Amino acid sequence: MSAPVVARGLAVGGLEGGYGSSPVLHGVTFHIGPGEIFGVLGKNGMGKTTLLRTIMGLLPLRRGKIEMLGENVTGWPPYRITRLGVSYVPQEKSIFQDLSVDENLRLALREPSSFDERLVAVAGWFPFLATRRQQRAGTLSGGEQKMLLIARALLTRPHLVLIDEITEGLQPAVISQLQEILAEERRSRGTSIVLVEQNVQFALALADRYAVLKLGRIVETGSTIDTGAQKTIERHLVI
Repeated sequence: MSAPVVARGLAVGGLEGGYGSSPVLHGVTFHIGPGEIFGVLGKNGMGKTTLLRTIMGLLPLRRGKIEMLGENVTGWPPYRITRLGVSYVPQEKSIFQDLSVDENLRLALREPSSFDERLVAVAGWFPFLATRRQQRAGTLSGGEQKMLLIARALLTRPHLVLIDEITEGLQPAVISQLQEILAEERRSRGTSIVLVEQNVQFALALADRYAVLKLGRIVETGSTIDTGAQKTIERHLVI
């Protein structure tokens, strides 16, 4: 069953996909509206990263439909999806280690003339970016590299951001900072966000609604303000 078209959000219907001949996703369906934050939670190996990679066109879609920012993007390659105004923050450190901070950021923009203006805004969230532009990105701390990933994604002023377990391995203070930044991005620009996480508290603090992914299937959905939402989610993370 196909999900409805969402004018400035994301809708996926009956998504099936995986790696080679190994199926991972089984009929995944959900939608998010403009300016909504949607949390996708689950244990390791449940298909969360596969879901994001399939939505972004990095993995082939076997069956189903993907509608993004008012367009049917089913089968589109990643570069076309990105040009719609979509940013993807992968779980693995995908910065260019041997390039400078400045060079990593510049790679995000197709139009270099807007770089300085965009950098001013992003550096307001991450001040170290402005003072360490020439530092080799691979020498940043783990937390700083995660911040660089987020900064690079937000530099494009996206309408939709897909974020894969950004809090993994981060100190609580850095997690709190990222929470404030993403919340402000939604408030100020109406950005829609899909937040894949195992950190339940972080996801519930940011998201409006959530889904629990288990063995490639959505087994639970709800509002983050529902009574007992955290207990409901955590039950699926331990069994």
